[in-house]
Amino acid sequence: MTFDTAIASLKQGEFVMIYDSDGRENEIDMMVAAEFITPEHIARMRQHAGGLICMAIGNELTKKLDLKYMHDILSNSNDLDLDSKNMIMGTAPYGDHPTFSLSVNHKRTYTGVTDSDRALTIKEIANLSRSDNPKNQFISSFKTPGHVPLLLASDGLLSSRKGHTEMSIYLTRLAKLQPVSAICEMMDAETYAALSVEKAKKYAKENAIPFINGKELYEFAKVH
Repeated sequence: MTFDTAIASLKQGEFVMIYDSDGRENEIDMMVAAEFITPEHIARMRQHAGGLICMAIGNELTKKLDLKYMHDILSNSNDLDLDSKNMIMGTAPYGDHPTFSLSVNHKRTYTGVTDSDRALTIKEIANLSRSDNPKNQFISSFKTPGHVPLLLASDGLLSSRKGHTEMSIYLTRLAKLQPVSAICEMMDAETYAALSVEKAKKYAKENAIPFINGKELYEFAKVH
């Protein structure tokens, strides 16, 4: 299988949908390349997906920004006692470590949560990929805590972890785009659970959005 349609959509600033796999999260995320993000993208993810709108970052930018996983930050904190540290999630129920890091707002946002504010924050994080001094720009331009959770893709991507974070960054690499993405889980307001694969495929077909099966993406990554 090729992923030409999905790559073309990403290059045009359009959505793709990514299903991880049975037995993992069993969830579908809406994804867009972060360099093309607009308030309309945020509104569509909020209205049609409904999960947590996050931003995934590739390992190279993660290192330049000196970002750490939130579970490591909390584990190393002197402000949490040992009992409280038992709350820290090292491994999620589906078997992987969480990829959450800091949550941020761009300094030009107001509350940080509006569609315009979140689009600005995500776009400006994406722009750090082109910066000569991304860490200084990051520190001077962003505030934490904020309304955009940053997710850190594992080094090695799908060979290390098979999550939506890694899959979305792998797809940006295939598309030769900046390795930063915006993703949001698709929820079902009728069942109060994650949207089923059947309903997600129907939505994808009705809205002409490429649907990526994680298992097929893993197999593609092994070969390529």
